[in-house]
Amino acid sequence: MNVLLIGSGGREHALAWAISGSGLLDKLYCAPGNAGISAVAECVALDAADHAGVIAFCRANAVSFVVIGPEAPLVGGLADALEAEGIKHFGPSRAAAQLEGSKGFTKDLCADFGIPTAAYARFKELAPAREYVAVQPLPVVIKADGLAAGKGVTIAETYEDAIAAVEACFAGAFGQAGAEVVIEEFLTGEEASFFALVDGTTSLPLVAAQDHKRVGEGDTGANTGGMGAYSPAPIVTPEVERLVMTEIIRPTVAGMKQRGMPFKGVLFAGLMIGPEGPKLIEYNVRFGDPETQVLMMRLKSDLLAALLATADGVLKDFDVRWYSDAALTVVMAANGYPGTPQKGTEILGLDEAGAVEGVEVFHAGTRRDGDRIVADGGRVLNITARGKTVAEAQLRAYEAIAKINWPGGFFRRDIGWRALTRG
Repeated sequence: MNVLLIGSGGREHALAWAISGSGLLDKLYCAPGNAGISAVAECVALDAADHAGVIAFCRANAVSFVVIGPEAPLVGGLADALEAEGIKHFGPSRAAAQLEGSKGFTKDLCADFGIPTAAYARFKELAPAREYVAVQPLPVVIKADGLAAGKGVTIAETYEDAIAAVEACFAGAFGQAGAEVVIEEFLTGEEASFFALVDGTTSLPLVAAQDHKRVGEGDTGANTGGMGAYSPAPIVTPEVERLVMTEIIRPTVAGMKQRGMPFKGVLFAGLMIGPEGPKLIEYNVRFGDPETQVLMMRLKSDLLAALLATADGVLKDFDVRWYSDAALTVVMAANGYPGTPQKGTEILGLDEAGAVEGVEVFHAGTRRDGDRIVADGGRVLNITARGKTVAEAQLRAYEAIAKINWPGGFFRRDIGWRALTRG
């Protein structure tokens, strides 16, 4: 079959790499792709927001399955447009994508169906939001309701910071995403990323991972889209997984079906695991980035078959198998990230890095400039390794990074530290 993958980041390179090994695949296209994806797929210049253009491409190229990588096309209704044309796809409808597109929607769902999460309140006007935040215990979490490219969340340590964050949302700092504000209790514990395939009725857990959000070593500095990840996540024990499935994932799936907007795709639950057990921080309705990179390195099953089983609603008869090995990815980012990254700097040594045992180099923000590979984004490369342990995977990833010559970038040197501290 011919498959079209939508997206251009490291997540999409990892998905493309996994899909390209499927025995079900005839031809893989990626729109728009990047310099690394071009090694395993034909990159095409399509705008995911142009639904008619995507459909026309599928018709012209006999594409029978579309895998939607990023959240924006899902929230924008690309899955609905494909559904209307009878084109099979992986990813939820616009209505179901509200689980990521509206934090308030998800909080209300949790309240209605008894899903453990932080206490919260929703506001559409500044004055009552200011009054509410002024009497909350510190720290307090301020969130723009909609999609804000990972920048709409503030953990305020002072009332001044909290009120400033609320005012920034209503002043338009995040555009329409900040037209409504969610104010939440601050949860303590250890974060983990949990994934489950969902076909509208059945949910199938995948392996968990842990992300490193802060830009600096020791989990310091500004929040980013993620500076690295590893799997398995020791904090997600079999008992924690059981609780997550029974108290969070399955009630969500049942609640969405009851509301007439069944969820089909991958549910990515950001969890806080504390003394009271796992609680939901937020949902994403697509694979995580950079967690996908480590998941794909551990996946033994045919990814395309798993995505098709999800789309076809037959997960109850499907199983996903994993390598027992650990995987770890280190993000190499352009200087200036997470602020204004420097673009256009040349990257050398990628072939040598990819030759290290157990290593795959996934491109996140690159482009070809003649014979050169240059940086074209904030997070630029994901150096991903598999090993018998997290320690071995980490060793291989940093061995590969040592072979890359890129003065225009930087990376954290402590990815996986939580797992290694546990021994």
